[in-house]
Amino acid sequence: MSEHSNPRLIVVQGSYRQMGEDLGARTADLIARSLETYTGRFRDDAGLSNADIDRWGRVYLDVAASYSPEIAAMLEGMATGSGHPAHRLAALNARTEMLYGTGYRDEGCTSLSVLPRYAENGHTLLAQNWDWHPEQAAATFLLATRDETGFRVLSLTEAGMLAKSGLNSAGLGVCANLLVSDLDRGGAGVPYHYLLRGALQAKTMSGAHKQLLPVERISSGNVLLADAGGESIDFELAPGVFGTLVPQGGLLTHSNHFQAQLPLHDRKAATSALTLLRPVRARHLLEPALEQRRVRVADIVATLRDEWSYPDGICRHPDPDVPASERVATVYSLVMDLTDRVLWIAPGPPSSRGYARWELDTLFDDPRVAPVEFPPDTQSTPEVVSA
Repeated sequence: MSEHSNPRLIVVQGSYRQMGEDLGARTADLIARSLETYTGRFRDDAGLSNADIDRWGRVYLDVAASYSPEIAAMLEGMATGSGHPAHRLAALNARTEMLYGTGYRDEGCTSLSVLPRYAENGHTLLAQNWDWHPEQAAATFLLATRDETGFRVLSLTEAGMLAKSGLNSAGLGVCANLLVSDLDRGGAGVPYHYLLRGALQAKTMSGAHKQLLPVERISSGNVLLADAGGESIDFELAPGVFGTLVPQGGLLTHSNHFQAQLPLHDRKAATSALTLLRPVRARHLLEPALEQRRVRVADIVATLRDEWSYPDGICRHPDPDVPASERVATVYSLVMDLTDRVLWIAPGPPSSRGYARWELDTLFDDPRVAPVEFPPDTQSTPEVVSA
């Protein structure tokens, strides 16, 4: 997969164990790549030996069993299918926690949600630019799961992991943003990426809250939730505490600093690229459409493509003045219509890329069919592209 292509779609169905086995068998090469990348980071940036990685991986595998039987079953199945140890896969899903204190966490994600009464089509809209190391694009794909009850999830996913941002068949959507505080610590607790999958497994907004809030957290992270019922809320999570934000004027935006008043020290606000202005900039760009209550997907796409303060804007580009191993850019850009259960996705930086459109309710019928394309140079309604 090239750095500038839309992500591969992997569709798995059945029990959670069966889905994990199928996923592992079909992505074993990508999992090996992710393991190589992050094991190197664990070693070089965090000073962890292979024995340390194995020990903590087993801790987080045990955490999965107590937090979510579905997550534990998928990890065990993925290990069987891929031939990689389950505890190493658990360590991948806990990469934020494993790299605690290394300074290796410079994601610059920007997320937003628009309430239905402010959208032209009357739907709940949710969107995000995921900023990370560009080389990880090749080990990232869209994962679609359908369990034995028919419950479906579509999520952007790094190989060996189970979720990032996405939506489910109950009309619930999730976006993720990095946060770092002085409360973060190593040790046993529910890793951030487990929380993201846990929220996506929820069939109601209240169910998602229960997956995120009353659990033992050991790292900080932001989760923006919205649903087809027309509500949205943002949780700024940290060990032992959390803050909440709700939409103002129909819009909720977030980046990589704490906005709620919490008893902690924000360790990213001063250094994460333009985090203090990206949410404000998104609001400024969307204000005309918000005031008319006519926000379109095209307006959100234009916002996600914004290159103000290049290279560190909402649409983030690699900074040539930063060493290649430390460069961060928008890897993928997503827009979701939670009412229609539709996800648009573009490779990053998205300023000159097209968005592919996937329908959660139909992609299981024939996932070989090419998605609809949203042209990069127009705001017109896209045409269907044949397979």
